[in-house]
Amino acid sequence: MPVATLARVFGYDRFRPGQEAAVSAVLAGRSAAAIFPTGSGKSLCYQLPALHLPHLTLVVSPLLALMQDQLAFLHRHGIKAASIDSAQSREETARVMAQARSGELKILMISVERLKNERFRGFIQQVPISLLVVDEAHCISEWGHNFRPDYLKLPEYQRQFGIPQVLLLTATATPTVIVDMQRKFAIADADVVTTGFYRPNLNLLVEPVSGERKLARLVDWLGPRAGQPAIVYVTLQKTAEEVAERLKARGIDASAYHAGMPFEAREALQRRFMAGEVQVMVATIAFGMGIDKADIRNVVHYDLPKSVENYSQEIGRAGRDGLPSDCLVLANRDSLNVLENFVYGDTPELAGIRQVLEELQAAGQGGDRWELMLGALSDQSNIRQLPLKTLLVQLELRGIIAPLFAYFAEYRFKHLLEPEALLQQFEGERRQFVDALLRSSSRARTWCTLDFDQLYREYGAERSRVVKALDYFQERGWIELESKQMTEVYGLLAADFPLEALAAELHGYFRQQEDSEIARIQAMLQLFASERCLSARLAHYFGDFEVPERCGHCSVCQGRVARLPEPPPLAPLEERDFQALCGAFMCRHVEHKGVEPGVECLTRMLCGISAPLFTKLKARSLPGFAALEAYPYAKVRDWVGRQVGQDTQAR
Repeated sequence: MPVATLARVFGYDRFRPGQEAAVSAVLAGRSAAAIFPTGSGKSLCYQLPALHLPHLTLVVSPLLALMQDQLAFLHRHGIKAASIDSAQSREETARVMAQARSGELKILMISVERLKNERFRGFIQQVPISLLVVDEAHCISEWGHNFRPDYLKLPEYQRQFGIPQVLLLTATATPTVIVDMQRKFAIADADVVTTGFYRPNLNLLVEPVSGERKLARLVDWLGPRAGQPAIVYVTLQKTAEEVAERLKARGIDASAYHAGMPFEAREALQRRFMAGEVQVMVATIAFGMGIDKADIRNVVHYDLPKSVENYSQEIGRAGRDGLPSDCLVLANRDSLNVLENFVYGDTPELAGIRQVLEELQAAGQGGDRWELMLGALSDQSNIRQLPLKTLLVQLELRGIIAPLFAYFAEYRFKHLLEPEALLQQFEGERRQFVDALLRSSSRARTWCTLDFDQLYREYGAERSRVVKALDYFQERGWIELESKQMTEVYGLLAADFPLEALAAELHGYFRQQEDSEIARIQAMLQLFASERCLSARLAHYFGDFEVPERCGHCSVCQGRVARLPEPPPLAPLEERDFQALCGAFMCRHVEHKGVEPGVECLTRMLCGISAPLFTKLKARSLPGFAALEAYPYAKVRDWVGRQVGQDTQAR
């Protein structure tokens, strides 16, 4: 049966390695994991079973680009599939939800954040689902790269929505991450399908080159490859712009691509690259996820990738047609600080963690619920939103809080049907309820804002019933509905914890994660400076030992071991004037917060790492901001610690 569908719907006469085993496990009613290299056909492992399963297949994907690419493929093959995403209008979203309710859709794609939306959760509980697919499933593991805290909740969502089985898909999972994924979804060893990481057509090349010579070397290298599709990866948006301009000036058809560009411009550029109208994309990692262009001949890392996993994912976009392709790293240690600063910036200060815990305990004194808005709490605690989400998940895992639901604090609507006419659509108790709803809405010119508390006081209407009614009105075309200010609600299970001890424990957890991420960067440097075959060493990192010990086509096998040049020497930190660099920032911090900044805060300011507080303090305008960004963060932190200690003693 699956083979017949493979030929009839997808036009293939045979499965690729691993696909049949994964498809068979799903069709036999078991949960499974498919761990295949980038471009090896993971998506078919859910696309084909979805056609044979009785109900909806729900796909959770981390990126809009991934969804759009897969949807285009499904539509070309006549498969009823849709997505619900932030780029859609309310009318489009309502249409997709109606198709899912009626059973018309076979596949629905969403982001994991969509599951925090109370309206969506209410909707999905009414739709029978056969299979939950988790794309880029390594995001669920704290020990993997690209960890996404919201992914940790997926096992709970599976139980909540009564979804009988799960399929996990990823290209980059180390043995530790695979075990973690299996445990979270109870997947048997026999149903973890891996096909190896060795790609014999990829030539892995590492070339040591100093920072000032990189651009010239890139031009020389790309010159003979003119006309071949290529991706040049850089770390920063401004580098993408600068390198693309310099390449164009030297007659190389290049365009910059990064997350700072308007969505429409990025989309248009991606389409032109796919169509062969642009040959070289100079891009941050915002580009490439879901790009299924078979003939990319060259992938260059102008700057170091973030980790071995990222490197593997990014070179995996080359040579999907099986033809030889070159993957070049222009390697030095110059941009190491930039990579490490991303990591250090995500480690919350102890004071910030303490502030979150104080908020939690204060909520416990007033009841058994804690309501928060992530943006506001991020500003208060000076913790970036992603690590703040991780902190909340850690509190869940320790049994201190439990997520109840998320809701939009404010709903407003515009009448497309006059209130009297809308009321005429109902009779009896329903009419009384709708009348109370309309009376509880204050109208300002066009938009009406709903007062949930008033409605509950006067009519006893539960929030969930009101939201359902508003959704129904919108579906019928009677109102236009808007919602904003996402509020997350947690139940307090144990708000009487020892605050200082827990703050220290959580800070220790984040420092452990920090050490793990820094070690990941070091592992990448060790790979590039390896004296052993690069292809074999890369495969071993992912637990694949069924590979040749010498591939014969990497730079090491060709006799070129990379000795990475050290960055240019810097003046000793002891020669810098601490007061001149930090004095203005310290004064502004005291004015705003009432206390002096800690060592971590000062270090981040000096290294130019963004933080919510720095925006409020307009820190970028101060002389010390980013003044020491060329120095390793750990060294600056040690130096600041000594200066602050001396300052304290002097007083």
